[in-house]
Amino acid sequence: MGLRQFVIDAWSWLNYKPVMADAGRPSSRAFPELAASWLPPHELRRLAAYKVLASYDNNQAGQLAAAAGDEAALERRELGDAANLVDTALGYLLGSDQQIAVAGAEHADEEPPEPGATEAAVVQERLRKWAEKELLTLRIQQAERNAVLLGDSVYLLAWNPEKQRPTLRVDDPGFFFPQWDDDQDDDFPSRVHLAWELPEDEAAGLKACVRRVTYELGPISEDASGVREYPWEPGRASNVTCYLTDAEWLLEDLKRGETLERLPIHKASFRMRSDGTELNRLDLMIDFVPVVHIPNTIPAGGEHWGRSALARVLQALDELAATDSDSSAASATTGTPIIGLAGARLPVDRATGRPEKLKVEADAVWQLGESGRMDALDTSPQLGELRARVEHLLDRIAANSRITAAGLGTLDATEVPSGYAFQLALAPLDALVAMMRLAREHKYRLLFKMVQRLYQAGQAEGWTGGESFSARLAWAPHTPTDRAAVLDEAVTAYGAGVISLETAVQMLLDAGYPIEDASEEVARIRSVAEQEAAAKAAEAAARNVEQAPADGDGQQADGARASA
Repeated sequence: MGLRQFVIDAWSWLNYKPVMADAGRPSSRAFPELAASWLPPHELRRLAAYKVLASYDNNQAGQLAAAAGDEAALERRELGDAANLVDTALGYLLGSDQQIAVAGAEHADEEPPEPGATEAAVVQERLRKWAEKELLTLRIQQAERNAVLLGDSVYLLAWNPEKQRPTLRVDDPGFFFPQWDDDQDDDFPSRVHLAWELPEDEAAGLKACVRRVTYELGPISEDASGVREYPWEPGRASNVTCYLTDAEWLLEDLKRGETLERLPIHKASFRMRSDGTELNRLDLMIDFVPVVHIPNTIPAGGEHWGRSALARVLQALDELAATDSDSSAASATTGTPIIGLAGARLPVDRATGRPEKLKVEADAVWQLGESGRMDALDTSPQLGELRARVEHLLDRIAANSRITAAGLGTLDATEVPSGYAFQLALAPLDALVAMMRLAREHKYRLLFKMVQRLYQAGQAEGWTGGESFSARLAWAPHTPTDRAAVLDEAVTAYGAGVISLETAVQMLLDAGYPIEDASEEVARIRSVAEQEAAAKAAEAAARNVEQAPADGDGQQADGARASA
């Protein structure tokens, strides 16, 4: 393995690669950036894993292996299978659409609406407008691709006083260094560092330095009375706030042992905010760290990091690349075969006096003697075996990644006897997507809660005090659904009184029907139903008038007309 000891951790699935042994070595050509003295030693394996995975995504795994000393790896053929696997998993995770849904908002149009439903609908509309302005769909694509590929992703929120709304940014997980306390019971770190190196710029006269942005929860300064009442917790005094520090250190000023957590504060150069405020323990007036970590999978107990979609099939991808390389070599000898000549008269180079090499090409003529012959080496059977091995490896990758051959689109439709059999073939993919979405469920709820609280802390117009509403990210179906079957099920269940109209509309929305807003659709359906009921009542009354028999003085007919 090239390791000094047997290691089992969140990245031990990469132990088989000799390049991992280079992480942190000062002479490493594969990971020169990991030799920085300020990096915490316990973070080196995670950062090395990110670089290895990124190399697979960019068809550069062979180049990375060559940098670690395997020069033969430069001949490795990489045809985009890793990137295709990541993009496929990402597509199924995201579905066709994502919407912000606030609990209770779907009951706002009822008569009368449920308590709190109207307020929930207002918050839902505001969050959706915020998402549109902050390009949330695009940010989700950026963050989730990082999570699927690397195992982790990071969102960063900040209040923008000019825009009067929270801004959302996606950060590289390689810059993310959370600090958990030993006595912490939850998964939320009280201190988070975002750190990276800035290279030297001789033209601008800038030296190489390390920049560290720190969010830290701590007691409120006594100068600010020591306690504070936050708008999302009215009536409750808190002594906790979040401090922001943004500073830089010259690499030449750092000594051995001065790692990320121990950078000398007296050597720091603090950045300034646009209004001239020094970013040195700036009180953000909030009691939470506005950073959200998105893991790709549900972490094991005691762990915090997710696992890449490539983790369990990385060795199979290596096998596939090796087989592709062999296939390329075999196809060269099949297309341009190796030919053996006996009794041939070879042309002679007049300058050197040596026989010239013969080339296999069209219109080539070779003179053979009476006993001469020509033999061609047929490598097509080996090429056929290699192609069969490629298909076998793709099947193994599809099965072990749980994306399945049906999910990758390599399943022959003629092999599926029925739609039910196709659903069974997609069952592992369904379980994979359910697990990935479950790992993100609480994280996106936390993100939307932070957005609401930043609006309240910024005293934005219309955002009053009170507890935040529970908002979630609703994902569209990840596979095609039988819309006709879902429609029939929803109509039958609603007609039998088993489910409400809201639930029936939500079923159609989840099935992919073009419904933009469930509550608005429910209101339109009820409005149409009321109009039809009124029209039917008017028709019934008109028929009663026409059928009513008139007596001698017409009093009975007049009474019927008056009743109508």
